[in-house]
Amino acid sequence: MLTRVNGMRLWETAVVTPPAEPGRPQPLARWQHGPAPLGVLTDIDDTLTRDGAVEAVARAALQRLAAAALPVLAITGRPMGWSEPFVRDGTLPAIVAENGAVALFREHGRVCIEYAQDEATRRANAQRLRQVAARVLREVPGATLSRDSAGRVTDIAIDHGEFAHLDEPAIERVVAIMRSEGMNATVSSIHVNGWFGDHTKLSGARWIVRRLFGRELDAERGRWVYVGDSTNDQEMFAHFPLSIGVANLMRFADRLTVWPAYLTTGERGAGFAEVADVLIAARSRRPGG
Repeated sequence: MLTRVNGMRLWETAVVTPPAEPGRPQPLARWQHGPAPLGVLTDIDDTLTRDGAVEAVARAALQRLAAAALPVLAITGRPMGWSEPFVRDGTLPAIVAENGAVALFREHGRVCIEYAQDEATRRANAQRLRQVAARVLREVPGATLSRDSAGRVTDIAIDHGEFAHLDEPAIERVVAIMRSEGMNATVSSIHVNGWFGDHTKLSGARWIVRRLFGRELDAERGRWVYVGDSTNDQEMFAHFPLSIGVANLMRFADRLTVWPAYLTTGERGAGFAEVADVLIAARSRRPGG
């Protein structure tokens, strides 16, 4: 059965998949599944992108998924300002930015921006964010704010792998400082992100699915795919039975305690394209399709 919400279509289908082998992910090719899930939740950096730009192969995969009525919702640590153009130009129908803090989506022909925290809370946190950022820059040699910091409204980001480099002890020191100040802190493939509040990628995913489709993600988590590439995706890998890592996730093999169920053979956009092909193939085999 076909459901349409906010102009997006969702197929009412079920997914049948065997459990992942303990410890490490299975190759995506081993995914024995029934009809396609309801949609895709995905990280952006180094999952869809290379050097900050969405790869052509990933962009083509996004277009194929849209044509197959499989919505792709991005959940990222990137800032609101960086994310807005991707929603405005239709690359993605929705993005939850800043690790669950800001939702951007198209509605009635315009880009809507909503926040997980109210304005008073954001205003109160702003000074604290500046103070922690100053402490990190003062106490960690070589630490620099991310170049996309001007677009951030609810967090701070320290560049460790995009335009600057920090070694593991320095990254750990940044995380320790953030957490000592009462912040949440996660490490992506390029940044260390810190914020005040209880929002996370998972809470952001719940929020955007409810906001756009009126659905409760936890009640049907086995019907949504999550795709990621780094240590800050582990909460999502743990939550979604249909979790998939693109191959460059293996760069963090020694730091992962939670693995996705499946792993692609291709890295970044090529890996995401593998996911798209698997899901579209499943859609073509749905009853009546």
